[in-house]
Amino acid sequence: MRIGSAGTALAAVLTTGLLLTGCGGPGGSADSPDSAKGKANQGVTGGGSTADEPAASVAPDAKGRKENTTPDPNHLSTFALDVDTASYGYARRSLQEGRLPDPISVRPEEFVNSFRQNYPRPEGNGFSVTMDGARMGHDGWRLMRVGLATAQAPASGERPPAALTFVVDISGSMGEPGRLDLVKQSLTTLTGQLGPDDSIALVTFSDEAKTVVPMTRLGARDGTARDRILEAVDTLEPTDSTNLDAGIRTGYDTAVRGTRDGATNRVVLLSDALANTGRTTADAILERITDARRDHGITLFGVGVGSDYGDALMEQLADKGDGHTTYVSTPEDARKVFVQQLPANVELRARDAKAQVAFDEKNVTDFRLLGYENRRVADDDFRDDRVDGGEIGPGHTVTALYAVKLREGASGRIAKATVRWLDPDSRAPREESGTVAASDLDRDLWSDETELRLRVDAAATYFAHSLGDASKATLPGEPSLTELATLTRQLADETEDADVRAMAEAVRQASALKAAE
Repeated sequence: MRIGSAGTALAAVLTTGLLLTGCGGPGGSADSPDSAKGKANQGVTGGGSTADEPAASVAPDAKGRKENTTPDPNHLSTFALDVDTASYGYARRSLQEGRLPDPISVRPEEFVNSFRQNYPRPEGNGFSVTMDGARMGHDGWRLMRVGLATAQAPASGERPPAALTFVVDISGSMGEPGRLDLVKQSLTTLTGQLGPDDSIALVTFSDEAKTVVPMTRLGARDGTARDRILEAVDTLEPTDSTNLDAGIRTGYDTAVRGTRDGATNRVVLLSDALANTGRTTADAILERITDARRDHGITLFGVGVGSDYGDALMEQLADKGDGHTTYVSTPEDARKVFVQQLPANVELRARDAKAQVAFDEKNVTDFRLLGYENRRVADDDFRDDRVDGGEIGPGHTVTALYAVKLREGASGRIAKATVRWLDPDSRAPREESGTVAASDLDRDLWSDETELRLRVDAAATYFAHSLGDASKATLPGEPSLTELATLTRQLADETEDADVRAMAEAVRQASALKAAE
């Protein structure tokens, strides 16, 4: 089982979510007010130590003697950080419409990262590292959580200027209510909200693509530049087929021509990602994103819309473009996720961030990373800074859950988690670590003594697993959907969190649909 080597409301999405220059999502919300019962060992919460070259670590054993703790390569797990949430949003939309989501679209880490956490925050750039866990049953299996958090955005809200290229899908499928109409309303509102030093370009695509407005500095709020953009947005109408390749190609060409030094340069793709004309495979389209990302530092933010949605393609585009995706099903969801939870800030806290967990072979016999299947990194590439990681903004959290099988009588440290990233300004490599002991994972998972947000994360993971590939083995301690529905209702009452209550309703809907099969 071991694996050693994830209207106005939408305008607010764009104002806050898209300006984040890397991965982000509801997991990156402000600290939860929930109590921190059962919190386990935490790493240093400062800006991180310089890490130019890997070195064997030395730690005291039970008798205080020093021992070499260089990780056994067979007990390593490495992945790029990612806090996409589109998978969870689209699953909820599917269930609300009375259908189970496609198992291929279910990514457990995106379910987990859709919920806020209460991890401590570091000072400056970089991460804090928190590790804890609980028993998944009575057969040695534990659920281990690795929680990473960046510092919140400054209260002043000051940020660098943004140069944003909007690539808008105007194909025929965007005529469905809640697609292009919502995009137009949102872009109109957004244009009025951005500052005078921000810039906007507008590209549209259907069977072909064109630059409607080149990169234009907005200037005064009553100026002609904003009027020109508003007039262009107002004329958008759905037509013809979906040549996503042409849209991406023209969008990045426009973004490259409009690149501004000292600004956040980003392509924002608003689409149902149902490519049916031109090059339609991810690899062919991704070639364009790779060059622009490497040569010009342009990142991609994907906003998915519609009841039919090309989830896999949008995720691959965003991952390759050093960005992230979200899915908007209703204005209310957009407002809740992005207005209330995400910082309106464009500064980076970390570039090319990766995590590596080293398990102690004396205490651990098996482990399994739950999710992040599309973000796995070869263990040897952890400290190769040429290998892509995730770009993480302020106020974000990243959560990774492991199923861990302990040896009988296990004691002392069972795992060490290290996050490595490049400083956003100097590009110098930094690392931060945390550890967890067997005793820190000895509470029952569903006990009131177990940290509340850990229980929410566990419920989200079990929920995702129940909706995913049916051929996968049952997780240790996995409840039935009926049992999970009861657990999530209880969690909703304890947290008094509307997001958890929405998950409880989604679990209920899934349970009813599964029972009817």
